[in-house]
Amino acid sequence: MTAQPGLRCCAPPYRLQKDKTMTTYRLGVDAGGTFTDFILADDQGNTHLFKATSTPEDGTRAIADGFAQIAEKLGKPMREILANTELCVNGTTVALNALIQHKGVKTGLVCTAGHEDSLEIRLGHKEEGYRYDAEYPPARQLVERHLRMPIRERILSDGSIRVPLNEDDVRAACEVFRKEGVQAVAVSFLWSIANGAHERRAAEIVREMLPDVYVSVGLEVFPQMREYTRTSTAVVNAYLGPVLMNYVERIDAFYRDQGTKVPVRYFQSNGGMAARDVMVSRAVSAINSGPASAPMAGRFLTNPLGIRSFITVDMGGTSFDITLTHEGKTNVNKDIDFLRYRIGIPMIQVETLGAGGGSIAWIDQMGVLNVGPQSAGAMPGPACYQRGGTLPTVTDANVALGYLNPESLLGGRLPIDAAASRQAIARHLAEPLHISVEKAAYGIFSIVNNNMVSGIRRVSIERGYDPRDFALIGAGGATGLHLTALAQEIGCKTVLVSKLASGLCAFGQLLSDIKYNYMSAMPMRLDAQAPLEELESRFRSLEQDGMAAMQAEGVPPSRILFKRSLDMRYVGQVHECTVVIGNTPVNAATLEQIKQMFHDLHKQLFTYSEPDSLIEIVNMEATVYGQSAPLAAPQMPAGGNAEAAIRTRRQMIFDADGHSLLTPVYDGEMLGTDDEITGPAVIEEPTTTIVINPGWVARLDGSGTYIITQGTRR
Repeated sequence: MTAQPGLRCCAPPYRLQKDKTMTTYRLGVDAGGTFTDFILADDQGNTHLFKATSTPEDGTRAIADGFAQIAEKLGKPMREILANTELCVNGTTVALNALIQHKGVKTGLVCTAGHEDSLEIRLGHKEEGYRYDAEYPPARQLVERHLRMPIRERILSDGSIRVPLNEDDVRAACEVFRKEGVQAVAVSFLWSIANGAHERRAAEIVREMLPDVYVSVGLEVFPQMREYTRTSTAVVNAYLGPVLMNYVERIDAFYRDQGTKVPVRYFQSNGGMAARDVMVSRAVSAINSGPASAPMAGRFLTNPLGIRSFITVDMGGTSFDITLTHEGKTNVNKDIDFLRYRIGIPMIQVETLGAGGGSIAWIDQMGVLNVGPQSAGAMPGPACYQRGGTLPTVTDANVALGYLNPESLLGGRLPIDAAASRQAIARHLAEPLHISVEKAAYGIFSIVNNNMVSGIRRVSIERGYDPRDFALIGAGGATGLHLTALAQEIGCKTVLVSKLASGLCAFGQLLSDIKYNYMSAMPMRLDAQAPLEELESRFRSLEQDGMAAMQAEGVPPSRILFKRSLDMRYVGQVHECTVVIGNTPVNAATLEQIKQMFHDLHKQLFTYSEPDSLIEIVNMEATVYGQSAPLAAPQMPAGGNAEAAIRTRRQMIFDADGHSLLTPVYDGEMLGTDDEITGPAVIEEPTTTIVINPGWVARLDGSGTYIITQGTRR
């Protein structure tokens, strides 16, 4: 979001004129790579979870499946439920999958002459981890070289015009785009943040000559310093824009046809909701739409327990997503390489690995067992799903180890063929390696766990946090199978698994606020001559734009909040740190406080600070929140007889030697408040399975969260 005129975030008022005698609902839908999750919460504190197999070719089919389940469970027509739904939120992997699979649209770029190759030069280096790897291939370019059109113009860093915009160059570029069948155009000129006249005029010409083409303007998408980052962000936005637009239009039409009375909200990578038009114009904001809501759900679970630092891990069918929240604040990234493309906008830091239940196990040329990143996905899926899959996956390993129900999952809705899992592991792994099926299965389990632990360390230890100081929160249908093993490896002493764990991201959407980021470049050295009043004035201007946008969406002023941040660095440094200053006004009285915030953050991230060095500001940002009303917490019935919840006992394997233990399997729906389960044990919920390793104890809290700790019964 920017502070430029005409870029308000407008949508129909975010209110439902409800009948006070009717139950009202909130609906969160999270479309993942394998399953689509549905959370329906009502104003009486009841929360329902549903799952449907994802249909990437047409997301409305999975939603229709979920709606049918909701109507059957509540005994009401879905049209009646939707007519009384005050919030509909949709999280989607459409943009992410399009970027992963390079299935965006044909894109053109108009840029300052001489800067056509900045996308390939990439600031002169490769991504972290591959900088010195001569064999690492270059990233696939989203704009072909002949579609990067040079425009004669030049604005200097002080905003003055050195070379006027050559409009004929822009028109000539449009003719090329028309002949080439370009569907989206990115516009990014040098130093447009100092003077945006040329970029805006070029965009006007493109829209006039190519009215059906999606236009992405760097100044509007990412109005901050760094030419490469701004250009790359504008290009990614253009590449994904029409894809997301088509998706959003189908989803909106589907909801309207089903009887929805309120506008559908879409979840953004920054951890907040957005209106339809905002998501369409800022498609890049949808890249990490799904997992970005996990921290909000995590706060809901931990607040009653007095826990303020936690790591959420979400293992679905395709991927494993990790977020970190320290003292109530979730890590946010800007200016990062995501899937090898530089993106500047703020995004909840989500570490994503190819480590899902569908991740395929395979043997490399050296005879070493590997897991992922290839995935069997929803179709054909793991071998045990009986959908045509024949390769061994993590899910098949969990079946072979005895952790998963050998007959069915999802409360009986998904039949399981345990023999197919063992056959796939035997044929592709155990026999070639000359080991037992059990040892091969435990090898898969251990390798995928090690991969996940490495990801957890990247968001914690590598950012200056000790994971032993955090609770580990499980999300996703497959996470509960691995949580206690992960916690034991990284040293977390508390594990939390909600009964809604397999749909926790969809639940987090219902708890989230509308959230927009307003950004601006603001180069300024914090010396005695620093124009602090100009910085404060710019903040207030951004916040006024945010206030107007929220009021246009029907958010009352009492529920609108602002948070300020500054990108700061020591003079001479190349990279800056984002310092959140909250609502602190910027003036002479607060300057030393703001400087100290930067010193403290720099020391946390890099182990040192330089209190005597001069600091400079590079960029500024004002985040505006439209707060949602609180959601009532569910209350579990009283417990007292956990032994009665034992459904069966199965042989399970908890060590690399393949030795099995006869292990009790508990029916989670029969457990009540304060019931305790001592490991080894398994708790089967309708949409997830929780493995309690030996030496761990699980207690069901009254809020519906299993609190799992090492040790003995209390």
